[in-house]
Amino acid sequence: MLLSWVVSMLFPSRCAACGSPGPALCHRCRFSLASIGQLRTPQGVVAAFPFDGVARQLIVALKFRHRRAVAEVLASQMLRRLHLPSVDVVTWAPTSNRRVRGRGYDQAEVIARAVAKQLGVPCIRLLYRAHGTPQTGKSRSERLVGPAFRARRPRKGLTVLVVDDVVTTGATLLTAAEALLAAGVAQVELAAVASTQRRPPVGCLPAWASSIASSELVKARS
Repeated sequence: MLLSWVVSMLFPSRCAACGSPGPALCHRCRFSLASIGQLRTPQGVVAAFPFDGVARQLIVALKFRHRRAVAEVLASQMLRRLHLPSVDVVTWAPTSNRRVRGRGYDQAEVIARAVAKQLGVPCIRLLYRAHGTPQTGKSRSERLVGPAFRARRPRKGLTVLVVDDVVTTGATLLTAAEALLAAGVAQVELAAVASTQRRPPVGCLPAWASSIASSELVKARS
């Protein structure tokens, strides 16, 4: 009893990955992340980690255990590892309203706001999700059809970074990019904390090329 009281006084928080007393990401877990390479999906989405191990535990803690402080850790890891280009605004790919009501927050928004704070740029909600079922729990083939988004018309000439927590097929971020480009955004960069793809694909498009390809797709459809 006395020992647990002393520990709670000295270490009021625990590592979100392994549960050891201390900061939201302990030294051992931080070190294990350092040896993992970043990923890039064929659609041009960059991700800081594969969705397993410590990275998975951190995201699970944010999404399902209300460890919102983990967002700051994930944001700093993303910026350290991904070397993102200069952007004017950060936004996020919103989850479904049902998920937001259940959790009390949108985990992608929390991460995006932490990223924007560390970049020193505004975080603005530019995307709104049409009614539909969440991506979580869907099969990969079902996820290939991304959710429908509508975008606010922003100031012209902006480069926007869209942030998400986990990318599986890339459909969610790609449909978000299409909506932003159709609304007049000049360039879109796509980034996620983690990807379910375990190895970086060979010969895939970089994020800026993906933005151009999406822009051409929007023009072709108009």
